Amino acid sequence: MKLKLNIEELTEDFFVDTRLLGITATTKSYRFCWTINNMIGFNFRLNPEIEIHLQKKGRQYFFPVYQYIVPNTDLSHYIYHNQYDREYLLQEFKHMDFLWLMKGEMMPDTDCHNLIQSVKKINGVQLIAELTNEHIKNKGNLVF
Repeated sequence: MKLKLNIEELTEDFFVDTRLLGITATTKSYRFCWTINNMIGFNFRLNPEIEIHLQKKGRQYFFPVYQYIVPNTDLSHYIYHNQYDREYLLQEFKHMDFLWLMKGEMMPDTDCHNLIQSVKKINGVQLIAELTNEHIKNKGNLVF
């Protein structure tokens, strides 16, 4: 008997209780996370265990993921770098440099709005917008 992994179901489960922000910024990912840590009080760290690996056109692409787990909650934040060597994690959002996924405990609208306002104040941030799941064609690329 063969068991088949249902990737679509796995992806849908992964995106339960999530919010996703897209960010356009003229800075390196480590610098962006460092700035967030210092300005907003988060503690993002690079997590090589959940780095996203994609193979396209016979080449390997690696997208770093930074992680911050909010103490005493089920809420985790992940910042993905959307571009590696002219390839994109989410092709449909080429204009976004970073993808910020909030997962676990649903973040209230007011908290999310306050976070967006804080990120807008960061030097080099040109755009930040909430992305709805319906507009994401390759959701599976964000699953680690």
